[in-house]
Amino acid sequence: MINKKRVLDNFLEMVNIYSPSKNEKEYGDYLIKKLEELGLTIYLDNNFQDYSGNCPTIFAKLKGNLEGEGITLAAHLDVIEPNKDVQIIIDGDIIRTDGRSTLGGDDKAGIACILEVIKVIKENNMSHKDIFLILTPGEEIGMAGAKSINWENVPKEMKPAKNMIVVDNAGQAGLVAHTAPSKYNFKIEFCGKKAHAGIEPEKGINSIVMAGKVLSNIEIGRIDSFTTSNIGKIESNFPTNVVPDNCYFEGEIRGHQEERILDIIENYKSACENMKKEMGGEYIFSSFCDFPPLKPNDDLKFAKEFVQIYESLGIKSELKTIGGGSDSNIFAKEGYNSIIIGVGMYDVHTVEENLHTLELFKTIKAVLKYIS
Repeated sequence: MINKKRVLDNFLEMVNIYSPSKNEKEYGDYLIKKLEELGLTIYLDNNFQDYSGNCPTIFAKLKGNLEGEGITLAAHLDVIEPNKDVQIIIDGDIIRTDGRSTLGGDDKAGIACILEVIKVIKENNMSHKDIFLILTPGEEIGMAGAKSINWENVPKEMKPAKNMIVVDNAGQAGLVAHTAPSKYNFKIEFCGKKAHAGIEPEKGINSIVMAGKVLSNIEIGRIDSFTTSNIGKIESNFPTNVVPDNCYFEGEIRGHQEERILDIIENYKSACENMKKEMGGEYIFSSFCDFPPLKPNDDLKFAKEFVQIYESLGIKSELKTIGGGSDSNIFAKEGYNSIIIGVGMYDVHTVEENLHTLELFKTIKAVLKYIS
């Protein structure tokens, strides 16, 4: 029942709509029109001003004719830069760019899947429970769109079904991710003391050395099988003849056990205290939870049901725990039970990004079969 040419034409049309984070309005307007033409009810959450965006989160509903809670399909609108003036190359079953931009298959392949599912259901008058859509802006900048949703204002009849399929996983069809870590961001600012580096360096406290002593005494990288840490930015900008009095670095800690993350943060603070005792100076330590963990709340029942759908179609399937975050983490906090499925996108977030269309078609078939 899938119209493969239509899927590809729709995907290629969408990747030529420029939609970087905070500037997805043109693409959002395009999708709202498409969904209205398909007869879906639309609700727009317009809290994008919270993060200086310009596009609402799109809620949509296709009323079903079967009893039951229904299903939610979710994806995101924004793409990773550079993504302007995409030049497409089609090489058999693989779609990629000329290497000067990302493709935008993350996550326009997911949205192509969702649109085709709705079209096939409508064309074939398939019986189904209620189908809800959530299409978010700002996912690539810390799930900004999902975080900004005012759930209290969402009309009762538009509140999505608790079981949610997020069509936003890299890799082949058949991958079913169900668990993802929480992420804490941290920043440590080191406050030393200025002095002339050539005349009286003894009077100074070098903030860069302060930072270096802490970095040499904390765990970074793979900490254990469930926890990682990384430093992504360090900055201090002084002439070489000045002992620098200010330096900071920023990083993140990801883990599936929040208690473990908090223990690591305390260890980092202890390293700062030890450095202060040795060198003097001061430090300012700040941290916050960027997103909560994603965990199934039904003992993997939903995830295993979807694995069975793939297997019934002859598609090898695998349950996965992943290390990245997505809108699923934010929705989990609201009580949604998410799985994240692959649609054949590879090398995402790079200019080598490519889409294996046969994998996309497999995922469309699986979603259709689950809904029907």
